[in-house]
Amino acid sequence: MPSQPSKLLETFANPYPQRDYTIRIRIPEFTCLCPKTGQPDFAEITLEYVADRLCVELKSLKNYIWSFRDQGAFHEAVTNQILDDLVAVTRPRFMRVSADFNVRGGIYTKVVVEHSLTEWRAAKPVSLP
Repeated sequence: MPSQPSKLLETFANPYPQRDYTIRIRIPEFTCLCPKTGQPDFAEITLEYVADRLCVELKSLKNYIWSFRDQGAFHEAVTNQILDDLVAVTRPRFMRVSADFNVRGGIYTKVVVEHSLTEWRAAKPVSLP
């Protein structure tokens, strides 16, 4: 049976919870509707996170992203909703959602939102020769 859009996000156990590592997911075909005109808005969503105990399962993420296709939403609202929904199910140490919307009326919009556990600290960058 083919997949269907769904707001249900599934998770699986982080295979290395003792280690901070970054998971980056690029979603180049995000679509929602402009709440004013009903016309489609297209964006590339980038999800970056440091998992704690849970990781997001990719097929459920695909179906979740698909569920916005017929939903009217301002760029700022939909980006924050995606972050809130993902944080609620994965409870990551850190998460960033970047939404880079295509041009509309000569204006590009990029919305970046973040969540971080108060006790979590990012590792210092390593510079190699």
